[in-house]
Parts: sequence; C-alpha cells; structure tokens
Amino acid sequence: MLRACSRYIQREISAITFVLVGSLLLVILFNYSEDFSNPDATLQVDVRNYECHMKSSGRSSPHANPIPKCERNQSAELVKNFSSLPTGIKDLLYYRHCRHFPMLLDIPDKCGGANGSSDVFLLLVIKSSAINYDRREVLRKTWAKERLSNGVWIRRIFISGTMGTGHEKKRLNKLLKLEQSKYNDILQWDFKDTFYNLTLKQILFLEWMEINCPNTQFLFNGDDDVFANTDNMVLYLQNFKHKSRRRHLFAGHLIQYVGPIRSPYSKYYVPEQVYESNSYPAYCGGGGFLLSGYTALVIYTKSKSIPILPIDDVYMGMCLAEAGLRPEHHLGVRTAGLHVPGKNVDRLEPCFYKEMLLVHRMLSGDMYTMWHRIQDSDLKCAPFSSRL
Repeated sequence: MLRACSRYIQREISAITFVLVGSLLLVILFNYSEDFSNPDATLQVDVRNYECHMKSSGRSSPHANPIPKCERNQSAELVKNFSSLPTGIKDLLYYRHCRHFPMLLDIPDKCGGANGSSDVFLLLVIKSSAINYDRREVLRKTWAKERLSNGVWIRRIFISGTMGTGHEKKRLNKLLKLEQSKYNDILQWDFKDTFYNLTLKQILFLEWMEINCPNTQFLFNGDDDVFANTDNMVLYLQNFKHKSRRRHLFAGHLIQYVGPIRSPYSKYYVPEQVYESNSYPAYCGGGGFLLSGYTALVIYTKSKSIPILPIDDVYMGMCLAEAGLRPEHHLGVRTAGLHVPGKNVDRLEPCFYKEMLLVHRMLSGDMYTMWHRIQDSDLKCAPFSSRL
C-alpha cells in the first residue's frame, strides 16, 4: 500500500514539474518572440542609439547622407575651342555641375540651432583659405571677435576648402582642425580652395545656412584681408531695420555697366564658353558686402537654377537679378581701397577709417593696430566730409 502511494506521489510531482517548466518556457518564448521574428532588431536598436548620440552631440550621422564623388563631365570637351582654354577654365567646365561636397569641419550649433538663429543679429561669413592662419588669428582678436555690440550678438564663421596635395594637404587640414577645437568657428568642405571655386564656396555656405542659421537677421560676407568696422555695421543695420520695412538688403561697393573680361591673361578672364553675354548685372564688389538673412536665402534658391560663374561677386548679382532684386551702394564700403588725399599724409591715419564700414585690403599687423586705434576714446577726428 505504502509503495503504491509513493509511486502515485512521484507521478504527481513529475506532472507538476513538467507543467511548471513548460509554462516557464512559454513565457520566455513569448517575451522574445518579437525579437526572434526580426533578426535585425538588435542592430536597429544600436543604430537608433547611435543616431540619438550624434544628435545630442550636435553632429550628423556620417553615413546618413553619403555624398558620391562628383565625376568629370566629359561632354565639356565638346565646347567650342575647348582645347585652347586655360586649365582653370577647363576644370570649371568639367566640374561645373558639382554642387555637393563632404564636410570636413562643421559647427551646426553656431547660431543656437535653426530655431534659435534669430538671436544672431550679424553673422560674419569670412572667406579664408587654410594657409591664412595669421589673418584668422588677427580677425578673432579684432573686428571679427564674437561679442555683444550695441545690445545685439555678432557671431563669426570662416569658410574654407582644401589646399595642396599629399602631406601639405594633411598639414593644412590638421591646422584647421586644431583651430576648430579651440575656436569652433570654421566650416570646411572637401573641395579645392581656388579662385575659380569661390562661387562654389558661397553656394555651399548658403546651403549650410538654410539648414543651420535660417533666421539669422543680417550677414557680412567678405575676405579675410579686409578691415571691417563691425560696430559701425551694427549701427547701420539697426537703423535700416528700424526705418525700413523692406526685408531685402544687399549693400556694398556697387559695380554696374561692366562686362566679362575676355583677355586670357587676366585673373578675371571669363570666355564666351562660360558666359555668353557681354554685360554683367549690377553687383557689389566681393571684398565685402552686407545682406539680410532673407536676401541670402533668396540668392541660394535662385542659385539652384543658374550655372556657376567663377567670379563670385558677379554670380551674386546674377542671382539677385533673377529674383528681381537690386544691390545698392554704400559710401562706407571701399572694396577698391581707400583713397587718401595728399602726398605727405599717413594713409593709415585712424580718422580716415573710423567712420568706414569696410576697406579692402590691409595687412594683418596694420589691421590689429588700426582696430585698437579707432577704439581709443581719446581719438579726435574732424568731420568726415573734410577728411576725404
């Protein structure tokens, strides 16, 4: 009897154990069935976490939108007398269609994000080749210093491509990277930074601006060898904003009633194969000009349908003309230099520069000295009209 009871109890225990183990296996299988049905689930979680990390650190995923290498357009050789054109013009025609290049250095949060970019009153956009380290250093300490001016923010960006080949290219890229780690003020793309690519540099910046700084109020766009009185620029722009109801502004040294230079010996040579018309639209000298954020975005929109011209300031004028807008002249912008009367007069007398907006060009040492001299509260100058 006892033996029969013992066998019965063992069978019951075994049955109960089987049920419990089976139930536990079903629970485990149910909890993981979703992941088992999707073999990429773990990978997807990792990618999402990576993308979140990249967003939180202010960068884009490096493989989110890979940019394919832009190939040479061989049909350019069908252009009339192509073989007789200078190498620079040939390269322009080969790669004129290329408008997108990988970014090597980026600062997507420069304006406080797209939504916060309206807090930037004046964004200084300075064209600077990698080799011009000394110029950038002086500008950071003088007129391009990021600061509050008359109650509004001035921010600074240098835009650059690449220079040289091999070891030289690596050294110069390293230089910019070191500067970036200290100042956070450089945009660099992987294209050759040459005179013929200045327009490309402008287009790439405008594309970047549309994404990262779309609500910036005003911009200064110019070279790294100009002397700019950015405090005067702020006063002028504040007055424009207060008195004018226009959103459009594009002001500088106005150039009009001129056309392309056809001499192949000129730096500014533009053959008919690149630009057929014998006249340019009105434009402002590329040494430096002021424009509203609204106008900058209009220019970018129009640039998408206008073939690249190697003369960047003329190209800006072409985009404005396409939009039905005109540039305007400002007496304080002297991209052709400042004419100082008299033979025995100091051409770097600060009173000549105190009321200017911009003068092109000036050596770095002179620029550093000039900036501090015009800031001197003890500087006494005669009325502007009597000095020039």
